[in-house]
Amino acid sequence: MKISKGLILSFVAPCMIIISAIGLSFKESTKKMLYLPIGLMGIAIIFEKDVRRRLYRKNILKKIKFYQK
Repeated sequence: MKISKGLILSFVAPCMIIISAIGLSFKESTKKMLYLPIGLMGIAIIFEKDVRRRLYRKNILKKIKFYQK
């Protein structure tokens, strides 16, 4: 069975944010900054997927409207 990249990213991004939140709340003050990039990358992955999904849906809607005329 082939696993798609989108499926993997949909599980990894929230895990990255959770790991970052746990690391920021429980680690010492000197090591807290190490968890910030993980959380930011998780947020960036989710945001990028949202933007891509919106553009894809907008493109499909344009095609549907074009063929209805």
